[in-house]
Amino acid sequence: MLKKTGIILFAAFVAAFSSPAFAGSIEFSVNDGKSNPVADAVVYAVPRDGAPLSAPRKAVIDQVDKEFVGYVTPIEKGTAVSFPNHDKLRHHVYSFSEAKRFEIPLYTGTPANPVVFDKPGVVALGCNIHDWMSAYVFVSDTPHFSKASDAGRGRIENIPAGEYDVSVWHPKLKASSKPASVRVKVTDDGASKADLQVALQNVWRAWRAPVASGNGYR
Repeated sequence: MLKKTGIILFAAFVAAFSSPAFAGSIEFSVNDGKSNPVADAVVYAVPRDGAPLSAPRKAVIDQVDKEFVGYVTPIEKGTAVSFPNHDKLRHHVYSFSEAKRFEIPLYTGTPANPVVFDKPGVVALGCNIHDWMSAYVFVSDTPHFSKASDAGRGRIENIPAGEYDVSVWHPKLKASSKPASVRVKVTDDGASKADLQVALQNVWRAWRAPVASGNGYR
């Protein structure tokens, strides 16, 4: 019994000291400069004393009712992403983006091998059968990120105390504009604040097919 108790106490000791010391959080809001909230904006915090290391992660981008779920998925570099197809018809997922080029040919169910996103950047997804299906993967160099809600708000949790450059990305961000960024000091005694504004532009998206086609794919 004493041996088992000692093991439990040692595990608790290791867990306590392997957790981020003095962890805080950043509460953020994103608007378009006209007081309109911006949903699906990815807000990420980069420490000014260098990028932190993090363990590999896993993520899922689903396909339901001939749409990707969700429209924007932020992940950390090195994350393995599965692309299950829960429709009764086949999809052909692909990306020609520089950060990750790949194809998963016509399939149903869940492919055996996930796709590992090993470079930071923005990856645009599409389906070779359903032109209106589109989504984005934001591959971050930092593990400190979150996505804005429909109200344009969110929270980045478990951030070690220190100074961070907090930036924002969105699929409709104007190419000519610099990413909005603010410097934030994170402490261990509460939530820091970051209010960001972005300049957006219209992005063309294919119309969804109104009726099923005869080839069985739609």
